[in-house]
Amino acid sequence: MKTSMTFKSITLITLLGGALALPVLAQPGPGMGGGMGGGMGMQNAGPGAGMGPGAGMGPGMGQGGRGGRGMRFNQNNTRGWTLMTPEERTAFQIKMREVKTYDECKLTQTEHRSAMEARAKEKGVTLQAPRRNACDNMKARGIIK
Repeated sequence: MKTSMTFKSITLITLLGGALALPVLAQPGPGMGGGMGGGMGMQNAGPGAGMGPGAGMGPGMGQGGRGGRGMRFNQNNTRGWTLMTPEERTAFQIKMREVKTYDECKLTQTEHRSAMEARAKEKGVTLQAPRRNACDNMKARGIIK
C-alpha cells in the first residue's frame, strides 16, 4: 500500500512539473521569431532571406535574413496603433522594415504621425506618444545606418 502511494505521489509530481515546464519550452529562442509577420522570416524576402541565421519557425523573425530578432512595431513604439486597422498596421510594419537609413526612417515616421494626428483629431481622441522611438532603436541595433 505504501509503495502504491509513493508511486502515485511521484507520478503526480512528475506530471505537475511537466505541466509547469511546458510553457517555458514553448517560448521562441534566440533567432526563433517574436517579430510581427509571417513565419519562417520570409516577409522581407530578398537577398539573404530564408533559412539563414535568425530564421526560424516562430511567428516571424521581423527582419527577414538580416539575423537577430529584428524590430517589433507595436503599441509601444507606433503612434496611433489603436487607430489603425490590422491591415494598416501590417502595411506600416512592412514599410518601416524596408527603410535603409535613419533619415528615411524619420521621414516615414513623420508622415505616419501626421496621418495619425489627423485621424485622432477627426475622432476626437488624444494621440498618445510612443514609449520608444523605433528609428533610434533600429539605429542602435545596427538595422539602419
